Amino acid sequence: MRKIQRLAAVGAMAALTAMVGACSAQGPTTGSQASAPAGTSAAAPAEATAPTGSGVTKISDIFGPACSQVPTQGPGSAQGMVNDPVGTAASHNPLLTTLTKAATAANLVDTLNSAPAITVFAPADPAFAALEAQDPGITKQLTTAPDVASPNSQLAKILTYHVVGTRYDAAGLVQAGTLNSLEGGKVTIGGTAAAPTVNGAPVLCGNIPTKNATVFVIGQVLSPPAT
Repeated sequence: MRKIQRLAAVGAMAALTAMVGACSAQGPTTGSQASAPAGTSAAAPAEATAPTGSGVTKISDIFGPACSQVPTQGPGSAQGMVNDPVGTAASHNPLLTTLTKAATAANLVDTLNSAPAITVFAPADPAFAALEAQDPGITKQLTTAPDVASPNSQLAKILTYHVVGTRYDAAGLVQAGTLNSLEGGKVTIGGTAAAPTVNGAPVLCGNIPTKNATVFVIGQVLSPPAT
């Protein structure tokens, strides 16, 4: 995607960990994390539930057409992800292998894992494949840049644009409408709680609970707004 290659820095990207902590102070702590009873199926209801007030969801709240691709047992299942911090949980999800590699290259996994309460818009593997088809070599370019592990790297800016420093469920996202990402740019939520969109990208599997984040798997890699 040529747009991504031309992105300029948006907002001040001082220490990323400090930014995560500052933004996350708006959200609940992990002490309110709900867990589902053992044996709960990862199968999702047709619609998202009403706002919980904290953004913390349960396994029974998961919804979306791609949720059936998530394992029903093991670390990558909904039950397996619920007690892991988000960076670790994503690494076990078969829909998010490319995102995990990118977050590791950008040195963001520990930062995401240590955030108290966040929302993550996680592009599925086909979203990265579509980006690569549009702009061959872009993934390698981003993940092997000399400054890739810096908070100011192009990859870090793209990935932190997919993170909001407050925890939301689907209904809360739609109610909020516009959100500030950790990267500094705004993210626009459309659709309904049953079928939300993120900058127009569809939510493929949403309301996924992890220890410190609610995750929405989306069908597109988002581009931070250019300055």
